[in-house]
Amino acid sequence: MAKDETTAPPAAERRSHGALDPVMMMLAAMLLAIALTWIIPSGKHDRVSDKDNAPVIAGTYKQLPKPIGLDGLVPRAREPGVARPVSPLAMATAIPEGLKRSAPLIFMILMLGGMFGILRASGALDAGIQRLIGVSRGDVRILVPVLMLAFSAGSTFLGMISEYLLLIPVMIALADRMGRSRMFGFALLTLAAKIGYLASVTSPVALLIAQPIVGVPVFSGLGFRLTIWLVFLGIAMLVVLRAGRVTHAPAPITVEHLSPRHLGILLIAGTAIAALVYGSIVLGWDDGEFSALFILAAAGMAAMARMRPARAAHLFVDGMKMMMLAALLVGMGRAVEVILREGQILDTIIEAVSVWIHGLPPVIVAPIVMGVEMVLTLLIPSTSAKAALSIPVLGPIAASAGVSGQTTVLAFLLGNGLVNMLAPTSGMLLAYLAAAGIPYNQWFRFALPVFLLFTVLSVAAMMIAVLIGY
Repeated sequence: MAKDETTAPPAAERRSHGALDPVMMMLAAMLLAIALTWIIPSGKHDRVSDKDNAPVIAGTYKQLPKPIGLDGLVPRAREPGVARPVSPLAMATAIPEGLKRSAPLIFMILMLGGMFGILRASGALDAGIQRLIGVSRGDVRILVPVLMLAFSAGSTFLGMISEYLLLIPVMIALADRMGRSRMFGFALLTLAAKIGYLASVTSPVALLIAQPIVGVPVFSGLGFRLTIWLVFLGIAMLVVLRAGRVTHAPAPITVEHLSPRHLGILLIAGTAIAALVYGSIVLGWDDGEFSALFILAAAGMAAMARMRPARAAHLFVDGMKMMMLAALLVGMGRAVEVILREGQILDTIIEAVSVWIHGLPPVIVAPIVMGVEMVLTLLIPSTSAKAALSIPVLGPIAASAGVSGQTTVLAFLLGNGLVNMLAPTSGMLLAYLAAAGIPYNQWFRFALPVFLLFTVLSVAAMMIAVLIGY
């Protein structure tokens, strides 16, 4: 008997059944942020400049008057010396403001998607994956350690995170060819990258901001962070290998040579990645230069594949569409920060905790500082913004309890990295999930045990850091 097609839901709808929609999650986070501005008193520290992300001056906190009433439901411009709760109607303005502030990163993500659209249509990506599987004979015991070490090294030494959006579809395709689940391919890259960023052995993104604030040399103390990275990465490799069970028939393993055209396209992609790393570290490139790089690489790939210009343009736009959700989520994540800053409650949260931990022994203060950074990461996923906001206040308080500046930076790195591995307010994590087509609740169930284990180990690492005088 033929199956009734009118009652069967579409495949995409079946996959999303029971899933937590990432856009709805971000809207819920924005509503929570607005509610907090009505509950938590507002206040501020003096800052070294007029910029929102400028470091604060410790000991200068003062509470601001904040009248609560029905007139707070109407959005108003900020008045000097007076705080206002954020109106629920401000959600309509916070989203475009978040998109505007994230515009360079959003355009980079869209250009990245366009380049990937051409790369995938050329057939070079599938050929390269098949070649990789053939050379390794499809042995996950070889592929997982090698790939995770490479990805995590790029993150912990160079600070690469958003750049890996390019490789998520590649890892998904690799997992599919090997007969493994999408989660296997996603976790292989994501856990490696997140652990690298958590340890930040020499990651300039975190250390160039955090270490100078507490007065320690940039990139100092890397030996202890290197140990943490290797231990955590080894555990993550075991987790991914356990998740690598066969779920469907793998593609036949063949060792084939790449055609000259496919090899040329893959060389262009590899050159683009190398240029991205070199430009970021040596030339000071940012999202705007990365976008231009992806456009040039896409044009080179299209020429190498001998695509007609009209077809290449359509493929580029189709690739951009694939990344549209990821780009939107990045902007919405920034909107949460916009709301919290508008309500002027972040300094109040930090000041309250700073007063609370004053006088406790250093072996207890260090893990508490890490916990504070974990809470702040739920509110502000941006590493640079959180460093400039929290470390100038928490650093002196921790120092008065006998916690060194180096250990304070470690608490910041571990707290930031742990929560960004799982936080529903992290626009970049949701962008990763959108690029992979994996619902957040599936990732949460997979990553929660790893997160809990790493949190316990991180608390132990903080205590050890205090005991050895790190």
